[in-house]
Amino acid sequence: MFVTLLVYIFFLLIAADVYLFFQFIWRLTKSLLLRSLWFLPTTLLLGALLSFFFSGYGIDFQGIFTVIFIGVSFPKIVFAFITLLDIPFRIFFKWKIYPFTIIAAIVSLLILYVILYGSLIGVSKFTYKEVTFSSTDLPQNFDGLRIVQLSDLHIGFWKDTSQIVKMVEMVNSQSPDLVVITGDLVHYRAEELDGYEDILSQLYAPYGVYSVLGNHDYGGYVRWKSLIQQAENLLELQRRQANMGWKLLNNENVIFAKEEEKIALIGVENNGKPPFHGDGDLPKAMRGTENILFKILLSHDPSHWRAEVIDTDINLTLSGHTHGGQFAIGKHSYFSARYPEWGGLYMENNQGLYINTGIGYAIVPFRFGVLPEITIITLKRKIIQ
Repeated sequence: MFVTLLVYIFFLLIAADVYLFFQFIWRLTKSLLLRSLWFLPTTLLLGALLSFFFSGYGIDFQGIFTVIFIGVSFPKIVFAFITLLDIPFRIFFKWKIYPFTIIAAIVSLLILYVILYGSLIGVSKFTYKEVTFSSTDLPQNFDGLRIVQLSDLHIGFWKDTSQIVKMVEMVNSQSPDLVVITGDLVHYRAEELDGYEDILSQLYAPYGVYSVLGNHDYGGYVRWKSLIQQAENLLELQRRQANMGWKLLNNENVIFAKEEEKIALIGVENNGKPPFHGDGDLPKAMRGTENILFKILLSHDPSHWRAEVIDTDINLTLSGHTHGGQFAIGKHSYFSARYPEWGGLYMENNQGLYINTGIGYAIVPFRFGVLPEITIITLKRKIIQ
């Protein structure tokens, strides 16, 4: 599907190239060599696209190629489309100044800036987001508990360990009481963790480091030789998390006690909209928490909240999955068309959902408006006046 989309965009790029050539380029020079150079970037992209399609390069190549492809094609296509609006003014009014061409140049430069910033700076510009969640159900002894949430590391897409070292240092510098990771630790395979396990094992919190599975963690995006091989990959991911000192909550819970007061941390396997993997069993995960007043749920896909969680007595749900679409302007993301709750804190009566927009990225190394997020959640006991 992704490659098919690139092919469609490539055909639009060819159309834009031809139109812009006859509209502008051929008038600038009579040199056949210089004129032909106009088509060189598109020709090189065609070669890379064919290699991408037939050779099955690794995920590093996929990400770099996609950014270059978008950086070349989008500004050209948008420029060509907007300049078409100048045609009536040229033909019927004989204008010598083309206002839409000026607008097209400005818009195309802005698009190029967004692409360059998002891929060179935004993709690794880790940022803290501080959130306070208040509840009358929170026991007094847990007032002020600090939770750091990470999500969607997609570890296989990172080119080196330095940024993950930085992330771990940033988390530990906050002295959290609890660290949670809400899924998609890897993108394809458990072996992506090679070279990262010692780093991630340094995440520390007195109450521990807990995680759940996301849709990518099941290995469903790989053509395995057999279902047994896919199952072994999942077991390997679970083993590696245990070796890092993380506790994976697969439809289970853990109860934290402070003197006589308790809170519950519940974790479900991925449970979201099709076609994503769905093995979440919330009733099973909640067993044993019936008498606990304050409950926190880790559930990778935020659509699970409205589908099932909101009908329970769970106070706060922590999710990821959306990445915020990796592009947003202010509080608006195109991803809201699929996920009405796509990033940040949402409240329904006294229940809360917080969506971490992720640390890593999926395929395209790009983030603009939704920077890699380390969430610091402070629990506060709400006093009824």
